[in-house]
Amino acid sequence: MFGRYFRFLLSFLIFAGGGIPGGAHAQGRLDSLQHVQEVVVTGHVVRREVIPVQELSGERLQRLNSHNVADALRYFSGIQIKDYGGVGGLKTVNIRSMGTNHVGVFYDGIELGNAQNGTVDLGRFSLDNMESVTLYNGQKSAVFQPAKDFGSSGSIYLQSRTPRFEAGKSHRLKASFKTGSFGVVNPALLWEQKLGGQVNGSLSAEYLRSSGRYRFTYRMQEGYDTTAVRRNGDVNAVRAEGGLYGRMNRGYWRAKVYFYNSERGYPGAVVRNKFSHEDRQWDTNFFVQGAFKKDFTSWYSLMANAKYAYDYLHYLADPNKDESLMYTNNRYYQQEAYLSAANRFTIFPWWEANLSVDYQFNLLDADLRDFVYPRRHTMLAAAATAFRFDRVEVQASLLGTLVRDRTRGETAPDKRKLTPAVFISWRPFGGADLNLRAFYKRIFRMPTLNDLYYTFVGNANLDPEFTTQYNAGFTYRKEFSRTWLRALEMQADVYYNEVENKIVATPTSNFFRWTMVNLGKVEIRGVDVAVQTEWTAGRALSMVGRLNYTYQQAQDFTDSGSEFYGGQIPYIPWHSGSAVLNAAWRTWEASYSFIYTGERYSSQANIPCNYQLPWYTSDLSVAKNWRLWGGDLKTTLEVNNLFDQQYEVVVCYPMPGINFRLIVQYTF
Repeated sequence: MFGRYFRFLLSFLIFAGGGIPGGAHAQGRLDSLQHVQEVVVTGHVVRREVIPVQELSGERLQRLNSHNVADALRYFSGIQIKDYGGVGGLKTVNIRSMGTNHVGVFYDGIELGNAQNGTVDLGRFSLDNMESVTLYNGQKSAVFQPAKDFGSSGSIYLQSRTPRFEAGKSHRLKASFKTGSFGVVNPALLWEQKLGGQVNGSLSAEYLRSSGRYRFTYRMQEGYDTTAVRRNGDVNAVRAEGGLYGRMNRGYWRAKVYFYNSERGYPGAVVRNKFSHEDRQWDTNFFVQGAFKKDFTSWYSLMANAKYAYDYLHYLADPNKDESLMYTNNRYYQQEAYLSAANRFTIFPWWEANLSVDYQFNLLDADLRDFVYPRRHTMLAAAATAFRFDRVEVQASLLGTLVRDRTRGETAPDKRKLTPAVFISWRPFGGADLNLRAFYKRIFRMPTLNDLYYTFVGNANLDPEFTTQYNAGFTYRKEFSRTWLRALEMQADVYYNEVENKIVATPTSNFFRWTMVNLGKVEIRGVDVAVQTEWTAGRALSMVGRLNYTYQQAQDFTDSGSEFYGGQIPYIPWHSGSAVLNAAWRTWEASYSFIYTGERYSSQANIPCNYQLPWYTSDLSVAKNWRLWGGDLKTTLEVNNLFDQQYEVVVCYPMPGINFRLIVQYTF
């Protein structure tokens, strides 16, 4: 069956291109390898692209008062972060209310996976070695990419630092040390080295230790009247990664190895005056991956990716330490193998097409009783094309997916799906940098292995969860030469999303035994707005201001007979936003950031007892730079939650009040 899909996609590509072009045709404008002088892009760039995109990169990413990637994503519009508290707490991301499992997270161009539960904990990815964090709604704005990149409702791309050297230098060292509230001890080291004329290497290592303890106030029915200390939120983690980066004639190759190991406590929910928990979790994550890209002729380019990943999780809940716990001592072992090949054909200078084929294998083992040991084979084939004219650009793609599971028990039937996407951008005025854009995309997410096969809970007959997205918006940029205001960038999008066959857990005849079923239907209507300004006063003072705002009405239309039919889905605020102001004067830097989350409900029942008050936080940092021993020394003092707000991102998981962090960084 999948062979028919593959032949159909290949026929579509050849039909769209009128046959495979000859070598005389010019190379496509985008995604071709060009040799240019090095350019370092910094700031929150509002790109004029077909697909809505937000980016934080360079120094301005580092200036944010953020401990990890999840903290940085809070400054994007259309994002909801679930944070379970503290430095080591679980942190997941939701784009435009479609659900965490609909978000693809890519690290150096290859997706991070978790076939067990579909969740990537963004809290374990540090910003210390991160070059940029980019958010795409729909998919990445390119047709020359692996089939996997077409397969999510929204994507987050994490790009680690690529070695760069000043003239005459063959190495670079960056060492940093962070300490502050919660007993944080966080040293990190980055070493970059030229290994030859065409090869560079890098090594990065980081250690994080935190007690996770902080004071919070507990609200009783009469108001905030109890002060307690958050316990069992400690974390002990090590991250290490190394990379090789090679260049060749009209191409490049890259290889990376990544290792992460942690032990942490789960502080748990604060309910019924219970303030401490004893749950523990151990994680080991390892992967090795490689990428190759080359323009073989003026009309044909190849991109190939490969990856192997191993993940280990050990969870312990011991009633000997906490009598309220049921004894649980489970170990899970995941392995993943991934191969991809993308082929780009430049038919005319204004027309290119791509055919990508991916294969992924996942296995999950556990020491659970009656476990079915699932194995999953996934094949993806994508045909994509792009037309680019002076003022109009059109992209279209068709993704074919085949998923086949094998288990020692009841096995879910094979899934075969075709899903399309269409994107268009129009620049109506030649003299103004104004771009109008719109897109339609339909995609699905497979039920996770837990959804299908978790003992006593999984349901092997689940259907995939589908999303349908409609988006229209614009970007605008204006530069000024004789005023303090040097640049103004704006983007705004209105969108309508549908989530069908939403997978939810429901109780069976035995209240203590639940099962997964396809019940949900959600409709999301929203507006995202982002504005950035750049200012200069004289030669010494420069400022950048950013403002993001999101309005979302995300309604649950699952059961028309329910009294809560049409209510706002849990944890989605109607209004949210952020503001950031960065200033630099000579050797001084300062940054202020403000995050606001409006009123929302903690349950699908939109009733007063589930109502959650709005919350906001203000963060402030000041930094000073020195030249020392031929290198650059930078010290930063951060004050987070400046006004000591008592708030909860997830109900019963109190967040820290005012806290401090001191950072010392030396680059040579």
